Amino acid sequence: MKVDTALPDPVDSREAAAAAEQAGYAGAWTSETKHDPFISLGLAAVATRRIELGTAIAVAFARNPMSMAVQANDLQLLSGGRLLLGLGSQIRPHITRRFGMPWSHPAARMREYILALRSIWQSWNEGTKLQFRGDFYSHTLMTPFFNPGPNPHGAPRVLLAGVGEAMTAVAGEVADGFLCHGFTTERYLREVTLPALARGRGGGLAGYEVSGSPFVATGRTEEELEAACRSVREQIAFYGSTPAYRGVLELHGWGGLSDELHELSLQGRWRDMGALIDDGLLRTFAVVAEPGAVAAELLRRYGDVMTRMTLYMPYAADPAVIAQIANGLRA
Repeated sequence: MKVDTALPDPVDSREAAAAAEQAGYAGAWTSETKHDPFISLGLAAVATRRIELGTAIAVAFARNPMSMAVQANDLQLLSGGRLLLGLGSQIRPHITRRFGMPWSHPAARMREYILALRSIWQSWNEGTKLQFRGDFYSHTLMTPFFNPGPNPHGAPRVLLAGVGEAMTAVAGEVADGFLCHGFTTERYLREVTLPALARGRGGGLAGYEVSGSPFVATGRTEEELEAACRSVREQIAFYGSTPAYRGVLELHGWGGLSDELHELSLQGRWRDMGALIDDGLLRTFAVVAEPGAVAAELLRRYGDVMTRMTLYMPYAADPAVIAQIANGLRA
């Protein structure tokens, strides 16, 4: 298993990326929340030489395939072929109300989006005529003035994030790998996610990248562990309030909790939501253990499934503790 790390939120990621490479991480990921992930990874690319650099995720539907293709191609060139283009759909309110972009048939749209990316990259790398026509996107013009030409490192690898079965099957069909959402469980992964990926691929998962980011709550003292659990409960509650993720809770018989969390989110009662995540639910979604026991439990749950892993720790964890867990995963 490859052990990855998440880059911190500040857009200037050079120091953090160089430190991650020095620490022996296989990959470093940035997300699209408060900053543009491509700027952050561009800085990381010039500050490193070996570590893979990924977006987890870049919001696909906030951009058209051509603009995404250009940004990703530039980063693939700048990084010397180390880009992992992690894409996600986001949810409808953010696409329509935050980005002001269209939303319809997200799984079918995403499938076409990734095929459009591949068609654009093929036109640049192989000199073929750009003739992509779909139900959602059409790209049929590429003149020499706008053609960057072949990328010596080839097209970037594309990983797709998903939770629902339809999007997950699309990932199996058209992506090079899958980004497991942090809001998942071992049971959901094995009973829902993996079968959907296999259906999309039309077979097994040999050679296919499965990247996970499981929740971890740990600490060296009772106080540290309690604080970590509180932060993880709040993050689980935040994701659980999203109707699109209801299926994960329903599999475990917790579908009604999704409604409660959603109603509290509409009222803006974010801090109250974490109190609804009891110990049983917490330990189902997260590994809760002292630092020395975390790696073994992560490997027990996911070691035969995930090809790479990033710890999801939504609190200020001691760097020495993180390093201890990472080393345990590598052992």
